[in-house]
Amino acid sequence: MIDATPPPADRLTSSASQRPSRRRFLQTAAGATLGVIAAPAIVRGRNLNDKLNIAVIATGGRGGHNLSQVASENIVALCDVFEPAVDRAASEHPKAKRYTDFRRVYDDANRFDAVVVSTPEHTHAAATLPALLLGKHVYLEKPLSYNVAEARILREAAAKANVATQMGTQIHAGENYRRVVEMIQTGAIGPVREAHVWVGRAWGLQSAEAAERNRDIVYVTDRPTDSSPIPEGLDWDLWLGPAPERPYHEVYWPGPKWYRWWDFGNGTMSDLGSHWNDLPFWVLELKAPLTIEAFGPPPHPEIAPASMRAVYEYGARGDQPPVTLTWYQGDEKPQPWTDGTIPQWNSGVLFVGDKGMLLADYGKYLLLPEDQFEGFTPPEPFLTRPASHHAEWVDACKTGSPTGSNFEYGGWLTEANHLGNVAYRVGRKIEWDADAMRATNAPEAEPFLTREYRSGWSLDS
Repeated sequence: MIDATPPPADRLTSSASQRPSRRRFLQTAAGATLGVIAAPAIVRGRNLNDKLNIAVIATGGRGGHNLSQVASENIVALCDVFEPAVDRAASEHPKAKRYTDFRRVYDDANRFDAVVVSTPEHTHAAATLPALLLGKHVYLEKPLSYNVAEARILREAAAKANVATQMGTQIHAGENYRRVVEMIQTGAIGPVREAHVWVGRAWGLQSAEAAERNRDIVYVTDRPTDSSPIPEGLDWDLWLGPAPERPYHEVYWPGPKWYRWWDFGNGTMSDLGSHWNDLPFWVLELKAPLTIEAFGPPPHPEIAPASMRAVYEYGARGDQPPVTLTWYQGDEKPQPWTDGTIPQWNSGVLFVGDKGMLLADYGKYLLLPEDQFEGFTPPEPFLTRPASHHAEWVDACKTGSPTGSNFEYGGWLTEANHLGNVAYRVGRKIEWDADAMRATNAPEAEPFLTREYRSGWSLDS
């Protein structure tokens, strides 16, 4: 097993004799071959010591963490639908203007250069699109959007805005993921034809016993018929945003309870898929799948599944062969894991190549079979090492340097994750036309690709 310890500073660039092909070498900091979105020309060359003026939309929970990661910049606006969350944030940033409705933040757009958005995914697009249309840099929590259509809208808007964007897949900036990219892209296990991704978390529709076993914090089997008192300081109508109206209930809020419900999120797939599918997506230079098929219990109209499996087929990409990527969550596991022929890590990514296999998680990787790789010499690093995912974005805002999970890359990753759920909900294998953004053999998939917004809400692009 190899721990992901950073290499010495003098090893961050390959020597002339050891560096990979020019195509591989050009995959620098982002390692994302799907395009780099640079900062506007007016920002390039900005002194890194200058502070950005940042508006923070959602300041509790994950939003509070993201705020802490950019707190050294100039925080000028704080917004949350829960007043105590804004109060806490304002105690650290008393000069920031306070808001409850993120739409009002953009009434004062001249006050800030960049926006950090950490709302639940059903409001990601509504909170983010105005920033892009105004030419603001954006850090947006994963997943990029609530559905495929919104991911496409944000990706295309970011390209037009030419601003620094980053989706909150913070593991992307870590040493281990970068070493796995370098190992496989320089041929350590040969061409990869299969990849398997599994996560142990199983939050969603399941039995009471399974919920307890899987440490699910909410056991639900259907939409509540009653309601709960709205917590003091919570604007429930604003929290719902574009989602269909329903009474407040404690099974929906606070997070992460909401993401089990189809009206607000997409379950484990969109949440953890953003992190775990990120690695094969990056390593294998994936984009739009050709087909997607999913397996699991009968779809529930309200609640995402705790356990399910989705199989993606991708065509050849450059010199890489066609590949099958399989996602497993909850009780579902790949056959080598079930058979005990690989270490039974709780969550992991297994790449199967012509010359061997590589098993990875967030912090370590393992070449298999181990005896076959005794004495193996890893390649010299060729990807840059940012100080952190957030720091990489801040630097990009100021200098135009690349980000690893920009909206071009994150948009395609998010679309693919959503398509796993679309195939599951449709109940059959779908053939995907990415250009037309439709399942050519399954018109019944259309309602799951987009949504009708509640009165008073829209995406104006």
